[in-house]
Amino acid sequence: MEKDVVQMKNITKKFGNYKANDDISLELKQGEILALLGENGAGKSTLMGMLSGLLKPTSGEIVINGKSVKMENPRDAKTLGIGMVHQHFMLIPAFSVLENIILGDEPLKAGHINYKQAAKDIALLAGKYHLKIDLSAKVADITVGMQQRVEIMKALYRKANIFIFDEPTAALTPQEIDQLMKIMRALSDEGKSIVFITHKLKEIKEVADRCVVIRMGKVIDSVKVAETREEALAEMMVGHKINFAVDKKETNKKETIFKIDKLNVEAHGQLKIKNLDLTVHSGEIVGVAGVDGNGQSELIEAITGLRKIKTGIVVLNGKKIQHQSARKIAEAGVGCIPEDRQNVGLILPLTISENLVLKSYYKKPVSNKGFLNYKKINEDGRQLIKNFDIRSQSEKELVGDLSGGNQQKVIVAREISAQPELLIAANPTRGVDIGAIEYIHEKIIEQRNAGRGVLLVSFELEEILKLSDRVVVMHEGQIVGEIDPRDTSSEELGMLMAGKQLAE
Repeated sequence: MEKDVVQMKNITKKFGNYKANDDISLELKQGEILALLGENGAGKSTLMGMLSGLLKPTSGEIVINGKSVKMENPRDAKTLGIGMVHQHFMLIPAFSVLENIILGDEPLKAGHINYKQAAKDIALLAGKYHLKIDLSAKVADITVGMQQRVEIMKALYRKANIFIFDEPTAALTPQEIDQLMKIMRALSDEGKSIVFITHKLKEIKEVADRCVVIRMGKVIDSVKVAETREEALAEMMVGHKINFAVDKKETNKKETIFKIDKLNVEAHGQLKIKNLDLTVHSGEIVGVAGVDGNGQSELIEAITGLRKIKTGIVVLNGKKIQHQSARKIAEAGVGCIPEDRQNVGLILPLTISENLVLKSYYKKPVSNKGFLNYKKINEDGRQLIKNFDIRSQSEKELVGDLSGGNQQKVIVAREISAQPELLIAANPTRGVDIGAIEYIHEKIIEQRNAGRGVLLVSFELEEILKLSDRVVVMHEGQIVGEIDPRDTSSEELGMLMAGKQLAE
């Protein structure tokens, strides 16, 4: 590792009177993987927004390869060899993978786009960096992991030497995360430099050379990853010791709260759930483990009324709830923290308070004779913001302006405050920092300890094993095994997830 390719000197960024970044300085060396660690809303994405030309600093200087630069827009950053892979991908679903990669930088031949040349150039890059992508596929039809590879290829195609990865593993399965780590190492070995915004300490330990910790808009420390323990990184990030243990009380798990019998669900003409049986008892967390794409999404959609059930019975507290509307199912006592917070869980142009009443806006005292009582809505919003530690400027702030973790807390607040009989939590801590993970885990355990049922669907094996009283494994739309998390390893769980049977 040699020269500094990036120097950010005394960077301050204000939004009105609010300082998102306060006199931050950092440098990035050639071939280095630098982790940027901080809680949700600490100012990491704002800082990288300035390095990628999306935002302008209020004060301070950015130096690229020894030259002081002023970027007006992302095209200026691209010219300087900076490429950003965003947390929420910037792709056009109706376009093909090839069209998305070359968009804005199309090679021309006789006044027409030369798709053949573009495909050839991209294929060479894909082979060099082991990026498996289908150029002819529509973005709407590919997995989240593939979409991310398309974003990486967009930056490579534009000849980037400095890569910014914003929460790159937030929506990936464990297998896709492993693949991404290999890609990042290959880029680093080529002499390319990477800034890696993340909350995940394990990934920092696995791939980063150095880590800069940001808290409340200020740099707390810069440390060598190999010389720093995970616990020390966590403490620097949140400012206090993290309690990794969970307080699970003994509960009476005799009463069946929720039962599914011989459920069959179709999606796109294919049977995605096949004769599935499942039971959740009072005071129990049932973990659903499985590789992404094995029917978990269809199961959640079927339970919550978002997808039609072909055959089968779904019972909550002795009452059948299949073939009901999403509203009726919610009113019956089903709460859901959805896996896609931005498209399913929230309405981004609405305020925090408005999002907190999305499931109750038509009921008294929030609504009366078709008129909304905004005084009550905002009053309740302020209380839930306080109760659930949502970091915001006010209850009237737009949810779309919050960090990812605080958006997730809005959903958790809305769903848990309704005190559902059954809480479905789908990847509830995806893309949130370790302090928020600790908090969300506590809230889920509180539901269990209060005698309610929880169905936890997660790709994080550690989360499944830590929180669950019982774990079922889904493979190809079926439950292929049930295990006790107290005497099962991640390896055994991984074998079941791959569709293998454990030896007796």
